[in-house]
Amino acid sequence: MFSTVAVVGAGTMGQGIAQLLVEAGLTVRLYDHAPQALDRAMAAVTRRLQRRLDAGAQPATAPGALLAAGAMTQLADAELAIEAVPEDLGLKQAVLAELEDHLAASAVLASNTSCLDIDALARATRRPQRVLGLHFFNPPPLMPLIEVVPATATDQTVIAAVHAFAQSLGKTPITVANRPGFIVNRLLFAMIAEAVRIIDEGWSCAADVDRALCLGASHPIGPLALADFIGLDVTVDILNSLTIGLGPHYAPAAALRDLVAGGHLGRKSGRGFFPYG
Repeated sequence: MFSTVAVVGAGTMGQGIAQLLVEAGLTVRLYDHAPQALDRAMAAVTRRLQRRLDAGAQPATAPGALLAAGAMTQLADAELAIEAVPEDLGLKQAVLAELEDHLAASAVLASNTSCLDIDALARATRRPQRVLGLHFFNPPPLMPLIEVVPATATDQTVIAAVHAFAQSLGKTPITVANRPGFIVNRLLFAMIAEAVRIIDEGWSCAADVDRALCLGASHPIGPLALADFIGLDVTVDILNSLTIGLGPHYAPAAALRDLVAGGHLGRKSGRGFFPYG
């Protein structure tokens, strides 16, 4: 089992994964190439952990340690590294290749990608048998599912170890095929793409599209509000990737592309399909 884990990328997902692992009692080394981003992430995660303790939350195990890593050389003792950098294949390949140079040969390299080809990521390393996808969902401390995505070469012992690791975090792991979007995002982003298309074609307004799914299909959040939560720029990137792999019905509609071009990225920018205060 893994006791020291490196998380590479201090954005929304990297912060959430780091928080989850610390709450599970693990030593976490959080790294980002941008020192300011790393400082902000360390402060944010520490603040959230303290807030939970102040609220009386009782961790399942003793809280672990959250350590800032200013360079990849400081990740050398990690038994598992999870990259959570932006959804760019070349960037993720470069990160995994660099991690390989600093971690022990026995370490497992995992990608938190939500849609990219795990075989292409594994081939960027000299240890494809120890590479796989480990797809957490946002926010990682709360969402119960983890998609485990083996590459063609991934060793069965690695898959088994990662399943046990996910279960030790209180999550439900499912092994999914290395196909565009895996399971959840293949279904989810088809719905988001179609919801935007309805807006684009003038059939309805955003509020009514979301209301229809919430009231008519018991969804806890509408597809357009969910896209705002994910980030509309990230949504476009994922839809473009799915379009390449699965066909034009995933292509982002003009209404979505126009919002992104105007800097309206959803919750993080204060406006997307809906305004945020």
